[in-house]
Amino acid sequence: MNNDNDTNNVSQLLKQATLSLQHQIEARLEAEILLAFCIQKTRVFLHTWPEHPVTPAQLVEFRQFVARRRKGEPIAYILGHQEFWSLNLDVNPATLVPRSETELLVEQSLLHIPKDSNFAIVDLGTGSGAIALAIATERPTCTVTATDHCTEALTVAKKNAAKHGITNVRFIQSDWFGALESKVFDIIVTNPPYIAPDDPHLNQGDLPYEPDTALASSDNGLADIKRIIGESRNHLKPGGWILFEHGYNQAQEVAILLKQHAYQSIHTELDYAGHPRVTMAQL
Repeated sequence: MNNDNDTNNVSQLLKQATLSLQHQIEARLEAEILLAFCIQKTRVFLHTWPEHPVTPAQLVEFRQFVARRRKGEPIAYILGHQEFWSLNLDVNPATLVPRSETELLVEQSLLHIPKDSNFAIVDLGTGSGAIALAIATERPTCTVTATDHCTEALTVAKKNAAKHGITNVRFIQSDWFGALESKVFDIIVTNPPYIAPDDPHLNQGDLPYEPDTALASSDNGLADIKRIIGESRNHLKPGGWILFEHGYNQAQEVAILLKQHAYQSIHTELDYAGHPRVTMAQL
């Protein structure tokens, strides 16, 4: 990035940062997001006031942010938050960055949870709490249990619940169903690790910065999915639904596993890019 100090206004800094981040697909957008955060303004402000000066302290922070992004660190980790389902969620390297395709999992779950019901719902591997908190917000009369094996992730999820005043979620440290004893639920929802450990995508984009244990799973990415399906019948009420997010090429294998465990009404939904992404089934 250019270090000249004679033109430290919005327009010039965005030009410099966009050039510095040119290897990113949305370099200009990312530059705007970072600068808007640093000067505590909106992106609309950046477009409206391109000659607005940036203070020395803001300039230092902005250049640090751009340097971190150049190395591949996710913007969500740099800024410490990510939008998901209209919720501004705190995130850090102990949690995955919530992604837009995961909103499909929330949408499909809500279709099976009647409004004003008192369903018991569990979100396995909650991370930042994104799925659990989104469902809890839409179904305030339901009780949502959010589990994660990582204490650091649960701390973030609890903070997000408090931040948004969401009180119908309880958090339990658990390795999948391990600490849930004999509890049963109307809905099981999960976005488990599903990437094969040798998948080259783990070394690309933002993924190298995200927690490997929340991304990769042995057995070609299916080990955790197999374990959850195998144990799920002990924790799902008759007629209840289980919903998974999975890899774009795993829908058939997930459906076979569900069928092997006597699940019915097995169905897969496509994400916004047209990839098979969420598979669900009824007990």
